[in-house]
Amino acid sequence: MLTRKQLDLLKFINERLQKDGVPPSFDEMKEALNLRSKSGIHRLITALEERGFIRRLAHRARAIEIVRLPDAMGGGGFTPEVVQGGRVDPHPEAIPVEVNALEIPVMGRIAAGTPIEAIQEVSHTVAVPGAMLSNSGKHFALEVKGDSMVDAGINNGDVVVIREQVTADNGDIVVALVEDQEATLKRFRKHGSSIALEAANPAYETRVYRDDQVRVQGRLVGLVRTY
Repeated sequence: MLTRKQLDLLKFINERLQKDGVPPSFDEMKEALNLRSKSGIHRLITALEERGFIRRLAHRARAIEIVRLPDAMGGGGFTPEVVQGGRVDPHPEAIPVEVNALEIPVMGRIAAGTPIEAIQEVSHTVAVPGAMLSNSGKHFALEVKGDSMVDAGINNGDVVVIREQVTADNGDIVVALVEDQEATLKRFRKHGSSIALEAANPAYETRVYRDDQVRVQGRLVGLVRTY
């Protein structure tokens, strides 16, 4: 039996994973549940783990295995996944083999740090689970270069799956083209006529541009890691 706060947190984590492919940060969890400190979130996560709804993986930052969902959230047919910053762990004991895989183009490398030259050409393709892709819109993949998004679970060498779109909501992780020359992977925030591209690493500062200097190329919907 879950308390209201425990259920609210489980719902919030599940919804964010479904929407963004990336789990919320502790700060986002705290804000969503209207708690004053992260310690309250830690207690809720511990309670969910003790009750068998999630499992934290040792030695991996923000790695959570969703073991099951309560019946109130439609957990009857739920299949567990290991989620690590939007990634699905390929360990065969954690998830079943995905048979509905689709090939999408890898458009080269994208900076998760200082912006690099915009990517234009297809280098190869990668197979991703069909469930990761929406029914509408085109998708492409990019190899991540840099460490500015590590607190969102996105590491150097990971492959991000992007849905092509030209708009974004505040908080979305997007591929942004800066001044039609440089592409970068950052969290999107729009304030009036300014756009902030936020890193998920305190070592990097937020960069602010005029809205006519930034064009959204797509939104993060998933992430693939190879071992």
